[in-house]
Amino acid sequence: MEQTITRADVLAEMEKRETADNRHRYFAIQFYKQNGELVTLPRARSCGLRMDMTENRMRGVQQVDEFGNAVGHIYPVCIDNIRTFNNVRVKI
Repeated sequence: MEQTITRADVLAEMEKRETADNRHRYFAIQFYKQNGELVTLPRARSCGLRMDMTENRMRGVQQVDEFGNAVGHIYPVCIDNIRTFNNVRVKI
């Protein structure tokens, strides 16, 4: 049987921005953009957006390298379009 995680658990994990020893928390995520393109970020972190994220059902995600440095731009991700989180399939 394939492992799954609920969307609520994914959002709770994304809200935790630091570990107990004050280091950034990183995760792998796969999601669909509005145009249907599938985006895979093997190492990313949560970040803010210039909108009410709860009202708009969006979260900000930015890819980082192995040293934690930002790579590229911030992706606005609709929470309904998250496909996998830490290589585990997301169910609604």
